Parts: sequence; structure tokens; C-alpha cells
Amino acid sequence: MAQALYATEPNINELEAFGFTAEDFAQPPVAIWPDNQAAVELFISISTQWRTGPGGMTGLDYNVLFYRLDRLQLNPEQHEQLFQDVRSIEIEALAAVHQQSQ
Repeated sequence: MAQALYATEPNINELEAFGFTAEDFAQPPVAIWPDNQAAVELFISISTQWRTGPGGMTGLDYNVLFYRLDRLQLNPEQHEQLFQDVRSIEIEALAAVHQQSQ
């Protein structure tokens, strides 16, 4: 089951002020390929679990990631693949965050 990236419905008055309608936001802003769905859902589920330092975000808290992976009861190959997939998302998210802060 896919999770939404946003927890609230758009406010129609705010949308109309910018020329949008609720239908403009009926679908997710991007399509997620089925092969990536599990990694995206896992990443979203731990998206508040970033380690930070003086320079900002440094990476996900892998203790939380491993806990969530273990709860999925995957075989070793699936576990490793999903871990690597989430790491790929993490790397790109960090690059985007650090690029925006420059």
C-alpha cells in the first residue's frame, strides 16, 4: 500500500489563489515504478530519522533502518537489496539537500 508524501489535503482557497484546483493534485507528483515501491515506502517511513551534525544532515540513522528491515522478515538477499535501494535514495536526497544549502 502506497503512502502519501503529504498528510493533509490541499486548501482549496490557497490553491485557487495560485490558479490551481484540487484536481491538479489528485495524483502523486511523480510515478513510482513497482520495482522501487518498497524502497520508497521504507524511505518515507523513516524520513524523520536523519543524523545531523554542524554541517546539517549526514545520513539516515541506520539503527532505525535496520530495525524496520528486520520487521519485514525478508530473506537475506531481499534484505540486502532493499537496504541498498534505500541507500541510493538517501545518497540522492543528501545531494539535493546539500546542493540547496549552497
